[in-house]
Amino acid sequence: MSARTPLPEITASVDAPALPTGVQLTPMDPIFRQDPYPVLERLRSAERIHRDVPLGRWFVTGFEETREILRNKDHSSNMRNAAADSYMGRVWRNAQAGGLAEATTSILYMDDPEHRRVRALVSKPFTPKAVEDLRPRIRANVAELLDTLTEPHFDLVKAFAGPLPVIVISDLLGIEPKRNAQFKQWSQDILAGFFNPLGLQEHTQRGARAQQELNEYLSEVITARRRQPGTDLVSNMITADEGENPLTDEEIRSQTTLLLLAGNITTSDLIANSMKALLLHPDQLALLRADPGLIGNAVEEVLRYDSPVTQAPRILTSDTSVSGCPMHRGQTITLSLAGANHDPLANPNPETFDIERRDIRHQSFGGGRHLCLGSWLARLETQEAILGLLRRFPNLSLNEQTFEYRPVPSLRGLKELWVSRG
Repeated sequence: MSARTPLPEITASVDAPALPTGVQLTPMDPIFRQDPYPVLERLRSAERIHRDVPLGRWFVTGFEETREILRNKDHSSNMRNAAADSYMGRVWRNAQAGGLAEATTSILYMDDPEHRRVRALVSKPFTPKAVEDLRPRIRANVAELLDTLTEPHFDLVKAFAGPLPVIVISDLLGIEPKRNAQFKQWSQDILAGFFNPLGLQEHTQRGARAQQELNEYLSEVITARRRQPGTDLVSNMITADEGENPLTDEEIRSQTTLLLLAGNITTSDLIANSMKALLLHPDQLALLRADPGLIGNAVEEVLRYDSPVTQAPRILTSDTSVSGCPMHRGQTITLSLAGANHDPLANPNPETFDIERRDIRHQSFGGGRHLCLGSWLARLETQEAILGLLRRFPNLSLNEQTFEYRPVPSLRGLKELWVSRG
């Protein structure tokens, strides 16, 4: 795209195209925000790879197409490679202008060889075995948090799903517990400001303030750990070398920020989305109560059915063709993970929530070299959170059947989820 595409207004149009496109494929649109799956199904049935002209991107909803692109090592995750008027070019431009550029230096937006080097230096604590060793510690965190839920009715997001992941990741990072509420707010503000291709000033400014405050705090933590290392993840990053160049303070701060953002917001949303799905499907809830051994499969089904991460970007580094669609260097591909997970060619009857589903296929943790570093930790936290809630509150039920979601592109998370202990 050689000429800049004007940013669309967030308004409904009487001349809307036959297929959803532009803002209609983002949670800035109230219909998509409330329930994106019928919108994605409508688009996928007509065009599995859609040219989203208003937002300057290719939008992919097919499972196999998504899987293929995620695993293609020729595609870039570094948004500096994006054309200025492409979707990720806009995100990059807004991040630069809004004081959020440091968020782009995490491994999430690196290509090899830098990605390989940094990931190797931070990945050891997140292997399946290392995470499984944390289960007793996380189970204790769950129990302690459940002890605080004494009211007959409570917002499960604010009182439980929100605090638990930040308690866990802050504990692993060796960060003082009194900062947990502040970390949650910083995380929400940074994500809303960063994933902001429409350039909404309120989101950008709030995100920039949060990024600056978080940077200042983490710089103090890193300085303290360099003087006196401990056994926490920040200390591990400082002392890690693996025969490679050690991580700089900026790299440590950037990866710590990613762990705080990805390690608490998305896992909070996964816990809340899981409980919503179970409570709305009493038959599935009864199955899990009768056989807690289904918890692993149940979490995988939630990841497929209502993933907290709904899309992932890739940037083309050369002219190519995907499934017959000619694409050009610098263009953005938005992989709709939510759309891929509901592709009936990959998962029959995708709108059915079935915790006994066999051969669950989802892309909720991405794929290829950028497979989510914290995927095993997110799974384990969610498993322990659900089982803990069901043990403690055998009659847990929803207070209401209406739900409101945060309008943050790429993410799907409830603002609140009111429940009764019973």
